[in-house]
Amino acid sequence: MILEIAILQLKPDQTSQFEANFKQAEPLIMCQTGYITHELQRCLAPEQTSQYILLVRWESVAAHEEGFRQSPEYPQWRALLHHFYDPFPTVQHYTLV
Repeated sequence: MILEIAILQLKPDQTSQFEANFKQAEPLIMCQTGYITHELQRCLAPEQTSQYILLVRWESVAAHEEGFRQSPEYPQWRALLHHFYDPFPTVQHYTLV
């Protein structure tokens, strides 16, 4: 199992619409082969309320990068979410030690 971590910095005043769109996008990732679980958390610091962290557990890096990112669902995920980010997030993969 691997953990995908993406720190999402949103454009100002976009949090409500982002959260609504994320709810629409969740089924697109949840149906993927190799998907295990995910969570989206919002930063509590008053000066960082437009920052989120997305944690997704996958069976492998390939399930994320080759499976999901090349799936028929990914363009819809991208259309729902990617326009909110500024700057575009860096995604890292981690493994349990």
